[in-house]
Amino acid sequence: MAKTVLLVDDDPTQRRLMRAVCERAGYYVEQCADGQSAIDLIRSTKGQSVDVMMLDLGMPGLSGMETLEALRRFNLDLPVIVLTAQGSVDTVVKAMQAGANDFFVKPASPERVVVSIHNALNVKNLRGEMDRLKRKSDGAMGFKDLVGTSASLGRVMKTGERAAASNIPILITGESGVGKEMIARAIQGSSDRVGRPFITVNCGALPENLVESILFGHEKGAFTGATGKHMGKFQEADGGTIFLDEVGELPLEAQVKLLRVLQEGEVDPVGSKKTVKIDVRVVSATNRNLEEEVARGTFREDLFYRLNVFPIEVPPLRERREDIPDLIQHFINKYNAEENRDVQGVRHEVMDVLQVQEWPGNVRQLENAVFRAVVLCEGGWLSADDFPFLAEAFEQAGVHSGPPVAAADDHDSDDDSGHEGIGGAPFSLPNDISQYARPNADEDRVAVLDREGHLRTLYEIERDLIEMAIDKYDGQMSEVARRLGIGRSTLYRKVQEQGIEVKRAG
Repeated sequence: MAKTVLLVDDDPTQRRLMRAVCERAGYYVEQCADGQSAIDLIRSTKGQSVDVMMLDLGMPGLSGMETLEALRRFNLDLPVIVLTAQGSVDTVVKAMQAGANDFFVKPASPERVVVSIHNALNVKNLRGEMDRLKRKSDGAMGFKDLVGTSASLGRVMKTGERAAASNIPILITGESGVGKEMIARAIQGSSDRVGRPFITVNCGALPENLVESILFGHEKGAFTGATGKHMGKFQEADGGTIFLDEVGELPLEAQVKLLRVLQEGEVDPVGSKKTVKIDVRVVSATNRNLEEEVARGTFREDLFYRLNVFPIEVPPLRERREDIPDLIQHFINKYNAEENRDVQGVRHEVMDVLQVQEWPGNVRQLENAVFRAVVLCEGGWLSADDFPFLAEAFEQAGVHSGPPVAAADDHDSDDDSGHEGIGGAPFSLPNDISQYARPNADEDRVAVLDREGHLRTLYEIERDLIEMAIDKYDGQMSEVARRLGIGRSTLYRKVQEQGIEVKRAG
C-alpha cells in the first residue's frame, strides 16, 4: 500500500512542487498550509494514515519549530523531515533536538526529497519492528498488533477483547497457520495479566512418555533420568497465561490431569506427595474438530466442555483476502529489518495475483513466501520473478517476469531508481518540475497541469491515461492492462470506480 506524506508549508507553490515529486514517487499526499492545521489533522482519525511529515520551519502563526514541539508532546513515532530556507547549524541542531528525523535546504532536488522520505520510512519500520518484538517478549502484545482490516478479523478482535476482560477459559479454533497464537498473545496483552508470563506449549510435539513431566513437573528421582527437580509449564506460567496449542493431540492420560488442573487450580508434579497451587489463565487452540474427536473417544467430553467455555474461531486467509496486502507489507517490513534489505513493496499486477491465491497454509504460508521473495528480490519492488512457485498463476494472469511495460514511451524501461509509477512501472525523477506538464491539445499525451498551471489530481490523470489506453488498443482489456503494467482485475475495478465507458472496435 502506498504511504502517505503530509506536506506542511504556507507557500502554495512549494506545496505544488513537493506534491508533484511525492506523487511521482508513488506516495499519497495530504497538505496543510499552517502548523495548527497539521496538528489538528494528526490528532484526527485521518491523521492515523499519515506515515511521514514534511515540515517547513518558516511559517507565520505556529512556526515549524513550535509545530514540531507540539507534535512530539503527543506523537513520538511520526517521522518528520524539516524544510528550511536557511541551513544554519543552529537551526538544524534545534530541529534535531526537537525530534526531527532529517532536514534539507530549499530548493532541494527531487532525488534528495525522495531519498529523505525513503530513509525516514525505513527508520519508522525498523523502530516499529523492534517495538513489536519487545512487546512480544514482554507479554504485552495487543489487538492493535494484529494486521488486517477485514470484517471477519474485526469480529475476532471484538470477541477476543471481550474475552480478555475476564479469566474465562478460551478455545481458539481454525486451520493451521491462521494465527491462533497471535490471537492468544493479544488476549494476554489486553487482559490484567499483561506483562506476566506467557508460556506456549505445542501439545502435538510432546513425547508421550514425558507429557506429564513437561506440563506438570516432576521431583528428583521420580523416574529414570530425573536427576533433579523440574518445574512444569503450568508452574512457569503461574500468574500469567499458558497457551496449549493443538490441545487435541494430548493423550487421554494427560487429559485427565489437565482436567484436574482446570477444576482445582493446582498441579500434581510426578513423584510429588503434595499438590502445588497455581493461578494460570488457560487459552487452548486446535485445528481439529474436537466434537468429532469426542464422538470417536479420542478426546474427553468433560475436558472439551471445560476448555470450550468461550470459543473463538479464526477464519482462513482465503475468507479475508482484503487483509493480504496489509499482511504482505507487514512481512516485508519485518524481513527488511531482520535481513537488512530495502524492499519497498509489491508491484500492483503481482499483488493482484497474490490476493486471489488460496493459500492453504494461511498466514504462515504467506509469510514464508514473502520471506523468500524479500531474500530473492534484486530491485526495490517484489515482482513475479520473486515468487517462482506461482509461475503458472502469473502466466495465466498475463503477468510476465521482469520489469513491467512503462506507462509512457519516454520512460526508460531500464531505469533502476526503485520507485514505482502507475501499475508499478519504474520511472526516473527529472530535475525540472516543468517536465511533468503535457499540453492538452496533444492527443497522444495526458495533461498533468490544468489550464491555470496547477497540477491536476492523480485521480484525474490516471483516468485520462486509462481512457487513452482503452481507445488506443480498441478496448482490448488484456492488452490495456499489460501496457499499463497492472492486473486485469485492477483495471476493471478502476474502470468501474471511475465510470469509464469501454467501447470495442467492430
